[in-house]
Amino acid sequence: EVQLQASGGGLVQPGGSLRLSCEVSGLTLDDEVIGWIRQAPGKEREGIALISRDGSTFYADSVKGRFTISSDNGMNKVFLQMNNMKSEDTAVYYCAGGSPGSIWTPNLTEYWGQGTLVTVSS
Repeated sequence: EVQLQASGGGLVQPGGSLRLSCEVSGLTLDDEVIGWIRQAPGKEREGIALISRDGSTFYADSVKGRFTISSDNGMNKVFLQMNNMKSEDTAVYYCAGGSPGSIWTPNLTEYWGQGTLVTVSS
């Protein structure tokens, strides 16, 4: 059974930084990935970053250059470093996993952790 446990959300000022963590267990297939999906108030869920077992990373245009996804060896922990944050980054952030394409299509994402709220406000 795949289990994902996200943590690290909170309140941050515009321009500030925050780091989210995700503890991962039960992921067995070599081609499965871990990513982050967020849902802003009144908006659709949006896949923003993913990392594969070989360390390859991919980002949505909305966060490219500001957010960095990383993992420890073995992908037991995955992190999302968020820098230069903007008010539009306010959302519930979910750690998610499955096939690479499913992170960009949240309706198809296989595994979900609980969300962690990130609020960017002065």
